[in-house]
Amino acid sequence: MKNRIINILFALVVLCGVMAAQQSYSVWNPDNGDGTYNNPVIYADYSDPDVIRVKNDFYMVASSFSQFPGLPVLHSDDLINWKIIGHVVHGYPFDEFNLPQHGKGLWAPSLRFHDGKYRVFVGDPDHGILMSQADNPAGPWTPVHLVQEGKGLIDPCPFWDEDGKAYLVHAWAKSRAGFNSVLTLHEMSPDGRSLLDTGKVVFDGHENQPTIEGPKMYKRNGYYYIFAPAGGVKPGWQTVLRSKSIYGPYEDKIVLEQGSTCINGPHQGGWVELESGESWFVHFQDRYTYGRVVMLNPVRWINDWPEMGIDLDDNGIGEPVYVFNKPDIVSKVGTVTPQTNDDFSSAELGLQWQWEALYKSEWYSLSENEGSLRLFPQALAKDQNLRDLPGIVGQKFPADRFTVTVKLNPNCERSGVVILGMDYSAIELFKTSEGTVLRQTICIDADKSGNERTIDSLNYNNNSEIYLRIYVSEEAYCSFAYSGDGNDYQVFGKTFKAAAGRWVGARIGLFAVHESDNSGNGYTDFDWIKIN
Repeated sequence: MKNRIINILFALVVLCGVMAAQQSYSVWNPDNGDGTYNNPVIYADYSDPDVIRVKNDFYMVASSFSQFPGLPVLHSDDLINWKIIGHVVHGYPFDEFNLPQHGKGLWAPSLRFHDGKYRVFVGDPDHGILMSQADNPAGPWTPVHLVQEGKGLIDPCPFWDEDGKAYLVHAWAKSRAGFNSVLTLHEMSPDGRSLLDTGKVVFDGHENQPTIEGPKMYKRNGYYYIFAPAGGVKPGWQTVLRSKSIYGPYEDKIVLEQGSTCINGPHQGGWVELESGESWFVHFQDRYTYGRVVMLNPVRWINDWPEMGIDLDDNGIGEPVYVFNKPDIVSKVGTVTPQTNDDFSSAELGLQWQWEALYKSEWYSLSENEGSLRLFPQALAKDQNLRDLPGIVGQKFPADRFTVTVKLNPNCERSGVVILGMDYSAIELFKTSEGTVLRQTICIDADKSGNERTIDSLNYNNNSEIYLRIYVSEEAYCSFAYSGDGNDYQVFGKTFKAAAGRWVGARIGLFAVHESDNSGNGYTDFDWIKIN
Protein backbone atom coordinates (compact mmCIF):
# COMPACT_ATOMS: atom_id res chain seq x y z
CA MET A 1 0.00 0.00 0.00
CA LYS A 2 2.84 2.36 0.89
CA ASN A 3 4.53 1.74 -2.48
CA ARG A 4 1.28 2.37 -4.30
CA ILE A 5 0.81 5.75 -2.55
CA ILE A 6 4.39 6.73 -3.38
CA ASN A 7 3.85 5.81 -7.04
CA ILE A 8 0.62 7.81 -7.27
CA LEU A 9 2.29 10.84 -5.67
CA PHE A 10 5.16 10.45 -8.10
CA ALA A 11 2.72 10.49 -11.04
CA LEU A 12 1.09 13.69 -9.77
CA VAL A 13 4.43 15.38 -9.20
CA VAL A 14 5.78 14.52 -12.64
CA LEU A 15 2.55 15.67 -14.29
CA CYS A 16 3.01 19.08 -12.68
CA GLY A 17 6.64 18.94 -13.77
CA VAL A 18 5.79 18.31 -17.41
CA MET A 19 3.33 21.23 -17.37
CA ALA A 20 5.99 23.54 -15.99
CA ALA A 21 8.67 22.25 -18.35
CA GLN A 22 6.48 22.85 -21.40
CA GLN A 23 6.39 26.55 -20.58
CA SER A 24 10.19 26.79 -20.69
CA TYR A 25 10.65 26.29 -24.43
CA SER A 26 9.64 28.18 -27.56
CA VAL A 27 9.06 24.85 -29.34
CA TRP A 28 8.42 21.43 -27.88
CA ASN A 29 11.55 20.04 -26.28
CA PRO A 30 11.43 16.86 -24.18
CA ASP A 31 14.90 17.25 -22.68
CA ASN A 32 14.69 19.00 -19.31
CA GLY A 33 18.43 19.48 -19.10
CA ASP A 34 18.56 17.98 -15.60
CA GLY A 35 18.87 14.29 -16.46
CA THR A 36 15.14 13.79 -17.02
CA TYR A 37 12.86 13.92 -20.04
CA ASN A 38 9.18 14.62 -20.73
CA ASN A 39 6.78 12.51 -22.74
CA PRO A 40 6.13 12.78 -25.58
CA VAL A 41 9.70 12.87 -26.80
CA ILE A 42 8.37 14.03 -30.20
CA TYR A 43 5.15 16.04 -30.09
CA ALA A 44 4.45 15.42 -33.76
CA ASP A 45 2.72 12.84 -35.90
CA TYR A 46 5.22 10.02 -36.36
CA SER A 47 2.73 7.20 -36.42
CA ASP A 48 3.59 3.53 -35.82
CA PRO A 49 7.27 4.14 -35.02
CA ASP A 50 9.85 1.41 -35.15
CA VAL A 51 13.34 1.91 -33.74
CA ILE A 52 16.68 0.12 -33.81
CA ARG A 53 20.12 0.66 -32.30
CA VAL A 54 23.23 0.28 -34.44
CA LYS A 55 26.32 0.70 -32.25
CA ASN A 56 25.83 4.15 -30.63
CA ASP A 57 23.13 5.39 -32.99
CA PHE A 58 19.36 5.02 -32.91
CA TYR A 59 17.20 5.14 -36.03
CA MET A 60 13.44 5.46 -36.27
CA VAL A 61 11.02 5.02 -39.16
CA ALA A 62 7.32 5.93 -39.16
CA SER A 63 4.19 5.65 -41.29
CA SER A 64 3.49 8.24 -43.96
CA PHE A 65 0.35 6.86 -45.65
CA SER A 66 -0.15 8.81 -48.91
CA GLN A 67 2.26 11.68 -48.22
CA PHE A 68 5.50 11.82 -50.18
CA PRO A 69 8.42 11.55 -49.83
CA GLY A 70 7.32 8.64 -47.69
CA LEU A 71 8.49 6.85 -44.54
CA PRO A 72 10.58 9.46 -42.71
CA VAL A 73 13.80 8.24 -41.10
CA LEU A 74 15.00 9.95 -37.92
CA HIS A 75 18.25 9.70 -35.96
CA SER A 76 19.07 10.11 -32.28
CA ASP A 77 22.05 9.38 -30.09
CA ASP A 78 20.06 9.21 -26.85
CA LEU A 79 16.41 8.29 -27.70
CA ILE A 80 15.35 11.78 -26.58
CA ASN A 81 16.66 14.21 -29.19
CA TRP A 82 15.57 13.29 -32.73
CA LYS A 83 16.33 14.76 -36.16
CA ILE A 84 14.94 13.84 -39.60
CA ILE A 85 17.74 12.46 -41.81
CA GLY A 86 15.85 11.20 -44.85
CA HIS A 87 12.92 9.34 -46.39
CA VAL A 88 12.72 5.79 -47.69
CA VAL A 89 10.20 6.27 -50.51
CA HIS A 90 10.44 8.95 -53.21
CA GLY A 91 8.78 7.15 -56.12
CA TYR A 92 5.90 4.70 -55.84
CA PRO A 93 4.84 2.18 -58.52
CA PHE A 94 1.07 2.67 -58.20
CA ASP A 95 -0.43 5.39 -60.42
CA GLU A 96 -3.35 6.29 -58.17
CA PHE A 97 -0.91 8.05 -55.84
CA ASN A 98 -0.42 10.80 -58.41
CA LEU A 99 -3.51 12.19 -56.68
CA PRO A 100 -4.21 12.33 -52.92
CA GLN A 101 -5.20 8.94 -51.50
CA HIS A 102 -5.89 9.98 -47.92
CA GLY A 103 -5.40 7.15 -45.43
CA LYS A 104 -4.05 4.70 -47.99
CA GLY A 105 -0.47 3.89 -48.89
CA LEU A 106 2.40 3.15 -46.52
CA TRP A 107 1.24 1.70 -43.19
CA ALA A 108 3.31 0.74 -40.13
CA PRO A 109 6.87 0.08 -41.36
CA SER A 110 9.55 -1.94 -39.60
CA LEU A 111 13.26 -1.15 -39.70
CA ARG A 112 16.08 -3.66 -39.29
CA PHE A 113 19.86 -3.76 -39.78
CA HIS A 114 21.07 -7.15 -41.01
CA ASP A 115 24.12 -8.35 -42.91
CA GLY A 116 25.39 -4.81 -43.42
CA LYS A 117 22.12 -3.51 -44.88
CA TYR A 118 19.33 -1.36 -43.50
CA ARG A 119 15.97 -2.72 -44.59
CA VAL A 120 12.47 -1.30 -44.24
CA PHE A 121 9.41 -3.49 -44.72
CA VAL A 122 6.01 -1.83 -45.02
CA GLY A 123 2.45 -2.85 -45.80
CA ASP A 124 0.20 -1.18 -48.34
CA PRO A 125 -3.25 -2.61 -47.52
CA ASP A 126 -4.36 -2.41 -51.15
CA HIS A 127 -1.23 -3.79 -52.80
CA GLY A 128 0.84 -5.93 -50.44
CA ILE A 129 4.13 -6.01 -48.56
CA LEU A 130 7.01 -3.90 -49.87
CA MET A 131 10.70 -3.64 -48.99
CA SER A 132 13.50 -1.15 -49.55
CA GLN A 133 17.14 -1.30 -48.46
CA ALA A 134 20.10 1.04 -48.06
CA ASP A 135 23.73 1.07 -46.98
CA ASN A 136 23.09 4.30 -45.05
CA PRO A 137 19.83 5.00 -43.19
CA ALA A 138 19.89 8.57 -44.54
CA GLY A 139 19.69 7.06 -48.02
CA PRO A 140 19.66 6.62 -50.87
CA TRP A 141 17.15 3.79 -50.52
CA THR A 142 16.40 1.37 -53.33
CA PRO A 143 13.03 1.64 -55.12
CA VAL A 144 10.41 -0.31 -53.20
CA HIS A 145 10.21 -3.97 -54.12
CA LEU A 146 6.92 -5.89 -53.92
CA VAL A 147 7.73 -8.82 -51.62
CA GLN A 148 4.21 -10.22 -51.57
CA GLU A 149 1.16 -9.03 -53.46
CA GLY A 150 -2.18 -9.18 -51.66
CA LYS A 151 -5.06 -7.32 -50.07
CA GLY A 152 -5.05 -6.57 -46.36
CA LEU A 153 -1.41 -7.51 -45.66
CA ILE A 154 -0.21 -4.94 -43.13
CA ASP A 155 2.41 -4.24 -40.46
CA PRO A 156 5.16 -6.60 -41.68
CA CYS A 157 8.27 -7.26 -39.59
CA PRO A 158 11.25 -9.40 -40.67
CA PHE A 159 13.32 -11.61 -38.38
CA TRP A 160 16.62 -13.40 -39.00
CA ASP A 161 17.31 -16.33 -36.67
CA GLU A 162 20.73 -17.59 -35.53
CA ASP A 163 20.56 -20.53 -37.95
CA GLY A 164 20.41 -18.19 -40.94
CA LYS A 165 16.72 -18.71 -41.65
CA ALA A 166 14.62 -15.61 -42.22
CA TYR A 167 10.97 -15.02 -41.35
CA LEU A 168 8.33 -12.34 -41.67
CA VAL A 169 5.33 -11.79 -39.40
CA HIS A 170 2.40 -9.53 -40.31
CA ALA A 171 -1.15 -8.58 -39.39
CA TRP A 172 -4.33 -8.19 -41.42
CA ALA A 173 -6.60 -5.23 -42.24
CA LYS A 174 -10.24 -6.23 -41.92
CA SER A 175 -11.31 -3.46 -44.31
CA ARG A 176 -9.47 -5.28 -47.12
CA ALA A 177 -9.07 -8.90 -46.06
CA GLY A 178 -12.42 -9.31 -44.30
CA PHE A 179 -10.80 -10.37 -41.02
CA ASN A 180 -8.24 -9.19 -38.47
CA SER A 181 -6.98 -10.02 -34.95
CA VAL A 182 -4.59 -12.73 -36.15
CA LEU A 183 -0.84 -12.72 -36.79
CA THR A 184 0.65 -14.74 -39.63
CA LEU A 185 4.27 -15.93 -39.86
CA HIS A 186 6.06 -16.81 -43.12
CA GLU A 187 9.47 -18.18 -43.90
CA MET A 188 11.27 -15.58 -46.03
CA SER A 189 14.25 -15.62 -48.35
CA PRO A 190 17.36 -14.39 -46.48
CA ASP A 191 17.61 -11.34 -48.78
CA GLY A 192 14.08 -10.29 -47.79
CA ARG A 193 12.79 -10.18 -51.36
CA SER A 194 10.23 -13.01 -51.28
CA LEU A 195 8.14 -15.17 -48.98
CA LEU A 196 8.70 -18.90 -49.23
CA ASP A 197 5.30 -20.21 -48.07
CA THR A 198 1.67 -19.25 -47.61
CA GLY A 199 2.17 -18.60 -43.90
CA LYS A 200 0.90 -19.98 -40.62
CA VAL A 201 -1.31 -18.23 -38.07
CA VAL A 202 0.82 -18.11 -34.92
CA PHE A 203 -1.60 -16.15 -32.76
CA ASP A 204 -5.35 -15.55 -32.75
CA GLY A 205 -6.34 -12.63 -30.56
CA HIS A 206 -10.11 -12.79 -30.92
CA GLU A 207 -10.66 -14.15 -27.40
CA ASN A 208 -8.65 -11.76 -25.24
CA GLN A 209 -6.38 -9.66 -27.53
CA PRO A 210 -8.84 -8.22 -30.08
CA THR A 211 -7.49 -6.23 -33.03
CA ILE A 212 -3.97 -7.47 -32.40
CA GLU A 213 -1.69 -6.01 -35.07
CA GLY A 214 1.62 -4.16 -35.55
CA PRO A 215 3.85 -7.13 -34.64
CA LYS A 216 7.58 -6.70 -33.98
CA MET A 217 9.62 -9.89 -33.55
CA TYR A 218 12.70 -10.31 -31.34
CA LYS A 219 14.68 -13.06 -29.61
CA ARG A 220 16.02 -12.90 -26.04
CA ASN A 221 17.23 -15.53 -23.56
CA GLY A 222 16.02 -18.36 -25.78
CA TYR A 223 12.50 -16.94 -26.18
CA TYR A 224 10.93 -15.68 -29.38
CA TYR A 225 8.96 -12.52 -28.65
CA ILE A 226 6.30 -10.74 -30.67
CA PHE A 227 5.48 -7.27 -29.37
CA ALA A 228 2.02 -6.38 -30.69
CA PRO A 229 -0.61 -3.74 -29.84
CA ALA A 230 -4.18 -4.83 -29.27
CA GLY A 231 -7.53 -3.33 -28.36
CA GLY A 232 -7.61 -0.57 -30.96
CA VAL A 233 -5.69 2.66 -31.45
CA LYS A 234 -7.10 4.91 -28.70
CA PRO A 235 -8.44 2.44 -26.10
CA GLY A 236 -5.81 -0.26 -26.62
CA TRP A 237 -2.76 -1.63 -24.84
CA GLN A 238 0.60 -3.26 -25.55
CA THR A 239 0.71 -7.04 -25.62
CA VAL A 240 3.80 -9.23 -25.69
CA LEU A 241 3.78 -12.85 -26.90
CA ARG A 242 6.54 -15.35 -26.14
CA SER A 243 7.41 -18.92 -27.07
CA LYS A 244 10.41 -21.25 -27.15
CA SER A 245 9.44 -22.13 -30.74
CA ILE A 246 9.14 -19.53 -33.47
CA TYR A 247 5.84 -21.08 -34.62
CA GLY A 248 4.43 -21.18 -31.10
CA PRO A 249 2.32 -21.82 -29.21
CA TYR A 250 2.69 -18.31 -27.80
CA GLU A 251 1.82 -17.14 -24.30
CA ASP A 252 0.40 -13.62 -24.14
CA LYS A 253 0.69 -10.90 -21.50
CA ILE A 254 -0.41 -7.26 -21.39
CA VAL A 255 2.63 -5.21 -20.39
CA LEU A 256 1.53 -1.56 -20.85
CA GLU A 257 -1.86 0.09 -20.47
CA GLN A 258 -3.32 3.55 -19.90
CA GLY A 259 -4.43 2.75 -16.36
CA SER A 260 -4.81 5.88 -14.24
CA THR A 261 -2.83 8.08 -16.64
CA CYS A 262 -4.19 10.35 -19.37
CA ILE A 263 -2.02 8.64 -21.99
CA ASN A 264 -4.48 6.69 -24.12
CA GLY A 265 -3.69 3.65 -26.22
CA PRO A 266 -0.01 3.33 -25.31
CA HIS A 267 1.20 0.79 -27.84
CA GLN A 268 2.73 -0.02 -31.24
CA GLY A 269 6.41 0.61 -31.38
CA GLY A 270 9.88 -0.85 -31.06
CA TRP A 271 12.06 -2.22 -28.26
CA VAL A 272 15.76 -1.39 -27.98
CA GLU A 273 18.45 -2.49 -25.57
CA LEU A 274 21.39 -0.24 -24.70
CA GLU A 275 25.02 -1.24 -24.26
CA SER A 276 24.45 -0.62 -20.53
CA GLY A 277 21.76 -3.31 -20.52
CA GLU A 278 18.86 -0.87 -20.11
CA SER A 279 15.75 -1.58 -22.18
CA TRP A 280 13.40 1.04 -23.65
CA PHE A 281 10.19 1.02 -25.65
CA VAL A 282 9.40 3.71 -28.24
CA HIS A 283 5.72 3.86 -29.18
CA PHE A 284 2.95 6.25 -30.15
CA GLN A 285 -0.02 7.81 -28.42
CA ASP A 286 -2.93 9.14 -30.49
CA ARG A 287 -3.57 12.80 -29.61
CA TYR A 288 -6.40 13.31 -32.07
CA THR A 289 -5.83 16.52 -34.06
CA TYR A 290 -2.10 16.44 -33.28
CA GLY A 291 -1.74 12.92 -34.64
CA ARG A 292 0.18 10.02 -33.15
CA VAL A 293 3.00 11.45 -31.08
CA VAL A 294 6.11 9.55 -29.99
CA MET A 295 6.52 8.30 -26.41
CA LEU A 296 9.44 6.66 -24.62
CA ASN A 297 9.00 4.26 -21.71
CA PRO A 298 11.49 2.32 -19.61
CA VAL A 299 11.39 -1.47 -19.70
CA ARG A 300 12.27 -3.91 -16.91
CA TRP A 301 12.59 -7.65 -17.55
CA ILE A 302 10.92 -9.76 -14.85
CA ASN A 303 10.90 -13.54 -15.27
CA ASP A 304 11.63 -13.07 -18.99
CA TRP A 305 8.64 -10.78 -19.44
CA PRO A 306 9.04 -7.05 -20.18
CA GLU A 307 7.27 -4.62 -17.88
CA MET A 308 6.95 -1.17 -19.43
CA GLY A 309 6.53 2.17 -17.70
CA ILE A 310 5.64 2.06 -13.99
CA ASP A 311 3.10 -0.25 -12.36
CA LEU A 312 1.17 2.44 -10.47
CA ASP A 313 -1.66 0.21 -9.26
CA ASP A 314 0.32 -2.97 -8.54
CA ASN A 315 -1.70 -5.05 -11.02
CA GLY A 316 1.37 -6.36 -12.84
CA ILE A 317 0.86 -4.09 -15.86
CA GLY A 318 2.92 -0.97 -16.41
CA GLU A 319 1.53 2.49 -17.10
CA PRO A 320 3.31 5.12 -19.21
CA VAL A 321 5.46 7.77 -17.55
CA TYR A 322 5.15 11.54 -17.90
CA VAL A 323 8.66 12.41 -16.71
CA PHE A 324 11.50 9.97 -16.16
CA ASN A 325 15.27 9.68 -15.93
CA LYS A 326 16.90 9.79 -19.34
CA PRO A 327 18.48 6.66 -20.81
CA ASP A 328 21.98 5.84 -19.60
CA ILE A 329 23.62 7.61 -22.55
CA VAL A 330 25.52 10.87 -22.81
CA SER A 331 24.27 12.81 -25.83
CA LYS A 332 27.02 13.93 -28.18
CA VAL A 333 24.99 16.63 -29.90
CA GLY A 334 22.85 18.20 -27.18
CA THR A 335 19.30 19.40 -27.82
CA VAL A 336 17.87 18.41 -31.20
CA THR A 337 14.26 18.48 -32.42
CA PRO A 338 12.75 17.49 -35.77
CA GLN A 339 13.14 20.29 -38.30
CA THR A 340 10.42 22.94 -38.69
CA ASN A 341 11.75 26.38 -39.74
CA ASP A 342 12.97 26.89 -43.29
CA ASP A 343 14.51 29.83 -45.14
CA PHE A 344 14.57 27.82 -48.39
CA SER A 345 18.26 28.55 -48.93
CA SER A 346 19.17 24.92 -49.68
CA ALA A 347 19.25 23.32 -53.10
CA GLU A 348 16.69 20.74 -51.97
CA LEU A 349 13.46 21.02 -50.03
CA GLY A 350 13.86 20.54 -46.28
CA LEU A 351 13.22 17.06 -44.91
CA GLN A 352 10.25 18.28 -42.84
CA TRP A 353 8.20 18.82 -46.01
CA GLN A 354 5.90 16.28 -47.64
CA TRP A 355 3.44 16.60 -50.51
CA GLU A 356 -0.11 15.27 -50.52
CA ALA A 357 0.70 12.90 -53.40
CA LEU A 358 3.62 11.80 -55.55
CA TYR A 359 5.35 15.07 -56.33
CA LYS A 360 6.63 16.50 -59.59
CA SER A 361 9.60 18.77 -60.10
CA GLU A 362 7.53 21.22 -62.16
CA TRP A 363 5.40 22.06 -59.12
CA TYR A 364 8.11 24.13 -57.47
CA SER A 365 11.56 25.69 -57.72
CA LEU A 366 14.25 26.55 -55.21
CA SER A 367 16.54 28.10 -57.82
CA GLU A 368 14.43 30.53 -59.88
CA ASN A 369 14.44 32.98 -56.99
CA GLU A 370 17.25 31.86 -54.69
CA GLY A 371 16.37 31.95 -51.01
CA SER A 372 12.69 31.26 -51.57
CA LEU A 373 10.36 28.39 -52.40
CA ARG A 374 8.53 29.20 -55.63
CA LEU A 375 5.24 27.35 -56.00
CA PHE A 376 3.60 27.28 -59.41
CA PRO A 377 -0.21 27.29 -59.28
CA GLN A 378 -2.10 24.07 -59.80
CA ALA A 379 -5.58 23.90 -61.25
CA LEU A 380 -8.44 23.57 -58.80
CA ALA A 381 -11.76 22.63 -60.39
CA LYS A 382 -15.01 24.16 -59.19
CA ASP A 383 -16.13 20.87 -57.66
CA GLN A 384 -12.86 20.44 -55.73
CA ASN A 385 -11.49 21.79 -52.48
CA LEU A 386 -7.91 22.12 -51.28
CA ARG A 387 -7.95 18.61 -49.81
CA ASP A 388 -8.12 17.33 -53.40
CA LEU A 389 -4.92 19.16 -54.34
CA PRO A 390 -1.76 17.00 -54.71
CA GLY A 391 0.57 20.01 -54.76
CA ILE A 392 0.12 21.24 -51.20
CA VAL A 393 3.49 21.00 -49.46
CA GLY A 394 3.10 20.59 -45.73
CA GLN A 395 4.61 19.62 -42.43
CA LYS A 396 3.36 18.22 -39.14
CA PHE A 397 2.12 20.14 -36.11
CA PRO A 398 5.30 20.31 -33.96
CA ALA A 399 3.84 20.97 -30.48
CA ASP A 400 0.59 21.32 -28.56
CA ARG A 401 0.67 25.12 -29.06
CA PHE A 402 2.77 27.21 -31.38
CA THR A 403 2.83 30.15 -33.78
CA VAL A 404 3.61 29.75 -37.47
CA THR A 405 4.61 32.78 -39.55
CA VAL A 406 5.16 32.77 -43.30
CA LYS A 407 6.54 35.53 -45.50
CA LEU A 408 5.38 35.35 -49.10
CA ASN A 409 5.22 37.33 -52.32
CA PRO A 410 2.05 36.36 -54.21
CA ASN A 411 2.01 36.54 -57.98
CA CYS A 412 -0.73 34.11 -58.95
CA GLU A 413 -4.48 33.91 -58.59
CA ARG A 414 -4.60 32.31 -55.15
CA SER A 415 -1.97 31.33 -52.58
CA GLY A 416 -1.44 31.18 -48.84
CA VAL A 417 -1.19 28.98 -45.76
CA VAL A 418 -3.69 26.29 -44.78
CA ILE A 419 -4.35 24.22 -41.66
CA LEU A 420 -5.27 20.99 -43.40
CA GLY A 421 -7.31 18.04 -42.18
CA MET A 422 -10.75 16.59 -42.76
CA ASP A 423 -11.80 20.18 -42.09
CA TYR A 424 -9.48 23.00 -43.11
CA SER A 425 -9.06 26.74 -42.96
CA ALA A 426 -6.69 28.95 -44.94
CA ILE A 427 -5.47 32.53 -44.82
CA GLU A 428 -4.71 33.52 -48.39
CA LEU A 429 -4.37 36.17 -51.08
CA PHE A 430 -6.88 36.08 -53.94
CA LYS A 431 -6.16 38.15 -57.02
CA THR A 432 -9.03 39.41 -59.16
CA SER A 433 -9.29 41.87 -62.05
CA GLU A 434 -10.31 44.49 -59.50
CA GLY A 435 -7.40 43.97 -57.11
CA THR A 436 -6.13 41.65 -54.39
CA VAL A 437 -8.26 40.34 -51.54
CA LEU A 438 -6.97 38.92 -48.27
CA ARG A 439 -9.41 36.31 -47.06
CA GLN A 440 -9.97 33.45 -44.66
CA THR A 441 -11.61 30.40 -46.16
CA ILE A 442 -12.99 27.38 -44.37
CA CYS A 443 -14.19 23.96 -45.47
CA ILE A 444 -16.02 21.61 -43.13
CA ASP A 445 -16.13 17.92 -44.09
CA ALA A 446 -13.56 18.49 -46.81
CA ASP A 447 -13.06 14.73 -46.90
CA LYS A 448 -16.69 14.39 -47.99
CA SER A 449 -16.42 16.97 -50.78
CA GLY A 450 -17.57 19.78 -48.50
CA ASN A 451 -17.92 23.23 -50.00
CA GLU A 452 -15.38 25.92 -49.23
CA ARG A 453 -16.65 29.30 -48.10
CA THR A 454 -15.15 32.68 -47.25
CA ILE A 455 -15.32 33.66 -43.58
CA ASP A 456 -13.73 37.10 -43.78
CA SER A 457 -12.10 39.26 -46.44
CA LEU A 458 -10.63 42.70 -47.03
CA ASN A 459 -9.01 44.54 -49.90
CA TYR A 460 -5.25 44.33 -49.72
CA ASN A 461 -3.58 46.92 -51.91
CA ASN A 462 0.04 46.07 -51.15
CA ASN A 463 0.85 43.78 -54.06
CA SER A 464 4.32 42.84 -52.88
CA GLU A 465 5.20 40.89 -49.75
CA ILE A 466 2.89 39.95 -46.92
CA TYR A 467 3.36 38.12 -43.63
CA LEU A 468 0.71 35.58 -42.66
CA ARG A 469 0.51 34.20 -39.14
CA ILE A 470 -1.46 31.42 -37.47
CA TYR A 471 -1.64 31.00 -33.70
CA VAL A 472 -2.36 27.41 -32.62
CA SER A 473 -3.45 27.13 -28.99
CA GLU A 474 -4.18 24.09 -26.84
CA GLU A 475 -6.82 21.76 -28.27
CA ALA A 476 -5.73 22.98 -31.74
CA TYR A 477 -7.76 26.20 -31.88
CA CYS A 478 -6.30 28.37 -34.65
CA SER A 479 -6.52 32.13 -35.04
CA PHE A 480 -5.14 34.20 -37.90
CA ALA A 481 -3.30 37.48 -38.44
CA TYR A 482 -1.42 39.36 -41.15
CA SER A 483 1.19 42.09 -41.44
CA GLY A 484 2.59 44.25 -44.21
CA ASP A 485 5.95 44.85 -42.52
CA GLY A 486 6.51 41.83 -40.29
CA ASN A 487 6.20 43.89 -37.11
CA ASP A 488 2.61 44.93 -36.57
CA TYR A 489 0.11 42.09 -36.95
CA GLN A 490 -3.62 42.57 -37.35
CA VAL A 491 -5.96 39.85 -36.12
CA PHE A 492 -8.08 38.60 -38.98
CA GLY A 493 -11.02 36.25 -39.47
CA LYS A 494 -12.50 33.80 -36.99
CA THR A 495 -11.09 31.08 -34.76
CA PHE A 496 -10.97 27.65 -36.37
CA LYS A 497 -10.82 24.28 -34.60
CA ALA A 498 -8.32 22.19 -36.53
CA ALA A 499 -9.21 18.62 -37.40
CA ALA A 500 -7.13 15.52 -37.98
CA GLY A 501 -6.80 13.96 -41.40
CA ARG A 502 -7.35 10.31 -42.29
CA TRP A 503 -5.01 8.42 -39.91
CA VAL A 504 -2.81 11.52 -39.67
CA GLY A 505 -2.78 14.71 -37.64
CA ALA A 506 -3.55 18.18 -38.91
CA ARG A 507 -0.85 19.75 -41.07
CA ILE A 508 0.55 23.16 -41.94
CA GLY A 509 0.40 23.57 -45.72
CA LEU A 510 1.64 26.05 -48.32
CA PHE A 511 -0.25 26.28 -51.59
CA ALA A 512 -0.67 28.11 -54.89
CA VAL A 513 -3.68 27.41 -57.13
CA HIS A 514 -5.69 28.82 -59.97
CA GLU A 515 -9.40 28.41 -60.52
CA SER A 516 -9.91 30.32 -63.78
CA ASP A 517 -9.05 28.77 -67.14
CA ASN A 518 -6.71 31.58 -68.10
CA SER A 519 -4.93 32.13 -64.79
CA GLY A 520 -2.49 29.22 -64.72
CA ASN A 521 0.54 31.44 -65.13
CA GLY A 522 2.43 33.17 -62.35
CA TYR A 523 3.79 31.84 -59.10
CA THR A 524 4.12 32.62 -55.40
CA ASP A 525 7.45 32.92 -53.62
CA PHE A 526 7.54 31.78 -50.01
CA ASP A 527 10.57 33.49 -48.45
CA TRP A 528 10.56 31.63 -45.15
CA ILE A 529 8.52 29.89 -42.49
CA LYS A 530 9.16 30.25 -38.76
CA ILE A 531 7.51 28.23 -36.03
CA ASN A 532 7.80 29.30 -32.38
